[in-house]
Amino acid sequence: MSFMNTKILPHISFFFLAACGLSAAVSAKNPNIVFFLVDDLGWTDVGSFGSSFYETPNIDKFADDGVKFTNAYAACHVCSPTRASILTGKYPARNNMTDWISGRLDYPFQQYLNVPTVQALPFEEITIAETLRGHGYKTAAVGKWHLGVAPAQPDAHGFDWHIPRNWNRGAPNRTFYAPYGLEGLEDAPEGEYLTDRLTDEALGFIDKNKDDPFFLYLAHFAVHDPIHGRLDLVEKYEKKLKANPVKGDTPYILEGNPDVDEPLSREYLDEAIKKEAWSGYGVLPERTVKIKQYQDNTHFAGMVEAIDDSLGRILAKLEELGIDDNTIVIFFADNGGMAGMNVHFPNRTVSEEQLDVAFSTSVLPLRGAKGWLYEGGIRVPCIVKWPGQGDQGTESDEPIISTDFYPTLLEMAGLPLVEEQHKDGVSIVPLLKGANSLDRDAIYWHFPHYSNHGMQPPAGAIRSGDYKLLEYYENYNVQLFNLREDIGEQNNLADAMPEKVSELRGMLREWRKEVDAQMNRLNPDYSPDAGI
Repeated sequence: MSFMNTKILPHISFFFLAACGLSAAVSAKNPNIVFFLVDDLGWTDVGSFGSSFYETPNIDKFADDGVKFTNAYAACHVCSPTRASILTGKYPARNNMTDWISGRLDYPFQQYLNVPTVQALPFEEITIAETLRGHGYKTAAVGKWHLGVAPAQPDAHGFDWHIPRNWNRGAPNRTFYAPYGLEGLEDAPEGEYLTDRLTDEALGFIDKNKDDPFFLYLAHFAVHDPIHGRLDLVEKYEKKLKANPVKGDTPYILEGNPDVDEPLSREYLDEAIKKEAWSGYGVLPERTVKIKQYQDNTHFAGMVEAIDDSLGRILAKLEELGIDDNTIVIFFADNGGMAGMNVHFPNRTVSEEQLDVAFSTSVLPLRGAKGWLYEGGIRVPCIVKWPGQGDQGTESDEPIISTDFYPTLLEMAGLPLVEEQHKDGVSIVPLLKGANSLDRDAIYWHFPHYSNHGMQPPAGAIRSGDYKLLEYYENYNVQLFNLREDIGEQNNLADAMPEKVSELRGMLREWRKEVDAQMNRLNPDYSPDAGI
């Protein structure tokens, strides 16, 4: 059977059933859905989640109109796996989409090889867009895809229309300022800002489909690098920073490799960063890296506020058309903020003048950053507005994860669940209506790769209740944290709580078996002294 035919067969049966009236009928009462996805937005990059530098009035007002989730998680600390989890309702480990496409190279310093991963969203997966389209929804994907090149583009996964076309990279084509070099956006006037243009495209789709139920997946390239702020906003934040300079003498801290016989202590790292050998920016001695501690990047601030403007314009359009009271809106991010620089090429270094290009934000009080299984890499801002059904202006601290959106949206839309498809998701409808908890024991992560951001080794994690365990795959060291008491993951309880370690490690390993998680193979060219 050909590559394409494996996709067609399940869809013939799906749409045949729909044509025969065996699927739930769509009507004017079926809610529209806007999934507003931001790239690399840290948990505290939003005013209502803690930022005092970035200004996000529309997002903050939106939080007053919906439910704010303070323990929302991406299924991975890099983009492609999380995006796949949103669209499929499955953990990345289940379909072997565990790293960004195309993934990190292997190097001699690695004890293990990175696990080869699927380079396109598998055609046998029935995405949330396909399911909604099968029930009469109009569907569009605007912005970043990063789930495969043609023929695995959005139109092969349930989207009637998408823009830009034929672009599968994680970032725009070198720039956020027109001309973009992106197919479908060639008519952009010079200097136009990409976030604004994608919002224009999304508004056009809403206008065109206002009389039909629609699903808009607006996946911004921002705030991913290149760190190019909208210039009027950059000027605003330069003035703001000049008037209110950051106070403090710790712009960066060091983080080390947790999976060694004697992990470097915080005291050691805080002294090391004062020494000449650790004065640069890149992979530093003892495989350490620097993590940004302040939110003072004016270009990044301009990117964040442009995203806020985008959400505000979308919400205003819904109100203008009189469909805001029948439109579900979800605000989410695909992973944590880039507080640690990208070391895809481990010999990369940056100068003092390039720091705002390499480090976008701070995710404090969380530890780590994008590319880490610490909270800074996986905990993200999330707000859900369900007009007429969900609570308004409330918070939920129950852990949720990106696999949950698929069953949640189907239940909110009054459509039948597809349990075999979104098997790793749990509907969060009870939380939207005021419940305090979900019927779930734990949520999981699996990343059998060396990270682009921070040189972290392959690892997995589990969160159950207040406890989170990280298990590393080089030497199988573990860390255990009580997140309610230690949100910054500084107090490793592994030695003090061996029974809890045994319990959570057992659950994590059983889960890996259940999803057939792929594990790393030894690196035949391993040379720990080869240098970085």
